[in-house]
Amino acid sequence: MKRLLLGVGNRLSRDDALGPEVARRLAETGTTEWQAIDCGTALENASGLVTREKPDLLVIVDAARMGLPAGSIRRLPTTGSDQMLASTHGLPLPFVLDRLRSAASEVHLIGVEPADTSFGDGLTGVAEDAADRLVQILRTGNLADIPAVTRD
Repeated sequence: MKRLLLGVGNRLSRDDALGPEVARRLAETGTTEWQAIDCGTALENASGLVTREKPDLLVIVDAARMGLPAGSIRRLPTTGSDQMLASTHGLPLPFVLDRLRSAASEVHLIGVEPADTSFGDGLTGVAEDAADRLVQILRTGNLADIPAVTRD
């Protein structure tokens, strides 16, 4: 099974760097089960890679404002989630996700509630813990262990 993780976020905005940090940590585990890419703030730049690789499983990780306690990890719907994401993307997220969905067999968008997205370097403690938890979940392959975000 070919698995690809795209970490999205701005390393200059504290917890918004969570996606790239998860990609870095997953790559550093030495796992051969995942290819992990730091997309920075431009998820659309990875669309060519996704089209070439045609992964069985594509996971996109980004900080997301879901109204939950900081550090909460949730599976987000791949439609209508662009208002929650902390990163600013060059192209509209629905457009990019449509393109990625057409190239991958299965796509999951994972959001982590940030504590602080102000200008600065380094994740907060709760974001550090969430990044570690998420890497462990990804390594086990049990994405079902991540609850789906619920809407009222």
